[in-house]
Amino acid sequence: MAQKITLTLTPKQASDSKFYTAAVARQMGIKQSDIALLRIVKRSVDARRGALKVNLTLEAFLDFEPMPEPIHFDYPNVENATPIIIIGAGPAGLFAALRLIELGFKPMIFERGRDVVARGKDIAQIQRGGAIDPDSNYAFGEGGAGTFSDGKLFTRSKKRGDYNRALQRLVYHGATEEILYEAHPHIGSDRLPRIIADMRRQIIECGGEIFFNSRVTGITIKDGRAVGIEVGDKRIGGAAVIVATGHSAHDIYTMLHNSGVLLEAKPFAMGVRIEHPQSLINKIQYHNSDQMEYLPAAAYSLVEQIAGRGVYSFCMCPGGFIVPAMTDESQSVVNGMSPSHRGSPFANSGFVTEIRAEDYAHLTEQFGQLAGLEFQRQFETMARAEANGHQTAPAQRVADFVAGRPSATLPLCSYVPGIVPSRLDKWMPEFIATRLREAIRVFDRRMRGYLTNEAVVVGVESRTSTPVRIPRDKDTLTHPQIAALYPAGEGAGYAGGIISAALDGERIAEAIALNIK
Repeated sequence: MAQKITLTLTPKQASDSKFYTAAVARQMGIKQSDIALLRIVKRSVDARRGALKVNLTLEAFLDFEPMPEPIHFDYPNVENATPIIIIGAGPAGLFAALRLIELGFKPMIFERGRDVVARGKDIAQIQRGGAIDPDSNYAFGEGGAGTFSDGKLFTRSKKRGDYNRALQRLVYHGATEEILYEAHPHIGSDRLPRIIADMRRQIIECGGEIFFNSRVTGITIKDGRAVGIEVGDKRIGGAAVIVATGHSAHDIYTMLHNSGVLLEAKPFAMGVRIEHPQSLINKIQYHNSDQMEYLPAAAYSLVEQIAGRGVYSFCMCPGGFIVPAMTDESQSVVNGMSPSHRGSPFANSGFVTEIRAEDYAHLTEQFGQLAGLEFQRQFETMARAEANGHQTAPAQRVADFVAGRPSATLPLCSYVPGIVPSRLDKWMPEFIATRLREAIRVFDRRMRGYLTNEAVVVGVESRTSTPVRIPRDKDTLTHPQIAALYPAGEGAGYAGGIISAALDGERIAEAIALNIK
């Protein structure tokens, strides 16, 4: 039987497999040659008390013991099985499809955007300041928003499903095994597209279908039950419809709202991207230790209550880049991503505050439950007006933003389309700007050097989550008004990242197996 050993090591020791293998052998009282396999099952960095430590949990298999079985999933052929329609090929949609195949259903995915390779070309065009395809960009297309904006796999929603199985499914489709043991697993936007493509291949090989460039324009409802979808002038039938469209599919919310489908406004958050030199964040987080070279690019997570509302860092990207996340030409929207090596000299993070219904009450009479979407749109449009066109983004040095003064110049920034000086402190809604400025002061007391003019705030980070929830019954997971309509993932208001959306997709698939005979 394999034995688990936990070691507390220096970063240098933890980077040396010969050192920790010898340490495991000593602790077990055996010779190193008796260890047939030593694998890491958990690794985390502890920098809280000044002296950097790496906590390493390893699993040792001796030479006379059976070796662990490789990760495997059984996907049967479902070509002639009951069809289930999935709107959206993001993590919720793809994981729902794979789980449906395991449960004996045929998934039919309809994705407004293009396949992941073609989508990569569209994104490259946006980076160069070219035209924005409203159906193929950082938000839309195969793989969803997370595919080209970082690929972080950490989630706090582990009670919602089998977290480890979701990670193992990614490994089965090509992810490295490091994601199984890192405290904050990360694939990277350079690797995730290949994994997404392998998932698509698996779905098609098993008899499922995926249709790209297929924007859904309607849901067919008969006798209070979802029985299919409309794509242009085509109608496609299925035993159930999963709505897994992601947080930026405003047209889907509008279509549902205009069709009389019940929607709910929900809290969300907006703000900016904040970017520092990665070397500065490393020095702050790793206490300028001589062991820093053995550690990955440092991250941070900050949260504070300011004037009765949460202000927090979001989607922190060490060694990453700020990217253009708008879905049409009228907006300026930014997000962040990191490649797998996290080797960029920049560290960026979303930096946002809560938005509540009272903030956009003046829009409710006209827009109803979609008022939050309109408030979000207006925020993005203001940023575009400050950006001087194209994909440039408005920006301000951090110390200038906090002090309320203009930035005559801007520091180097990872945002490829370019940044332009702007008084974000003046044109943003006052309740957002005031809270962000005060939070930076607070965070600087926790991370000395955070408030600096070496850093820059870039506008705007507005797609942290959807302002709208598509309600569902807590037991059946169907919409409360419409049978066989299953809201799923981040766009429906039930997830906040790749893995939480994936877990939600799997839950929906399992609910369908129970509800549809």
